[in-house]
Amino acid sequence: MRSTLVIMVKVPRLGRVKTRLGRDIGMVPATWWFRHQVRRLLRQIEDPRWDVVLAVAPDIEGVSSRCWPAHFARWPQGRGNLGDRMVRMMRCVGGPVCVIGADVPGITRAHIADGFAALGRHDAVFGPALDGGYWLIGVKLGSVLHPCALDGVRWSSEHALADSRVAFAGKRIALISTLADVDTGDDLP
Repeated sequence: MRSTLVIMVKVPRLGRVKTRLGRDIGMVPATWWFRHQVRRLLRQIEDPRWDVVLAVAPDIEGVSSRCWPAHFARWPQGRGNLGDRMVRMMRCVGGPVCVIGADVPGITRAHIADGFAALGRHDAVFGPALDGGYWLIGVKLGSVLHPCALDGVRWSSEHALADSRVAFAGKRIALISTLADVDTGDDLP
């Protein structure tokens, strides 16, 4: 079965992306940073070993946006919190699937390959972030993931990874490289 990498992205509109970063450096620079970070990330992770899907928000605008290269498949994220939307995307994939955010400058093809390799021996994989969250979540079979698997996760907190691991109690979980995401001005490389 072919592996799928899902990247959670928002249309880079002023005041709608990276608002915590925008409070520190200004909304225009934060929006500019996000737009260029996503473009750099897409160049960095495209690989023939996996399919890339952009999980876009807002749904209608994201599907038709010209912000990203047209050859990437686009799926609307839909409603709900981050966990609801990530689980929805993973459940759409029949085989191994990894989901990443677009705000992690250090992601490379090797990191993504490590995530998929870990799914060969484990049921789930996480790429921890320095702040207690995670930059990657993956499952061997997204279609069997329960729709409420990530309910109760305290998003945007130092508890996000620990809370998410609870959803996979009794399953084999792998951890791969820890990377830094960009949420505030202090996180910029």
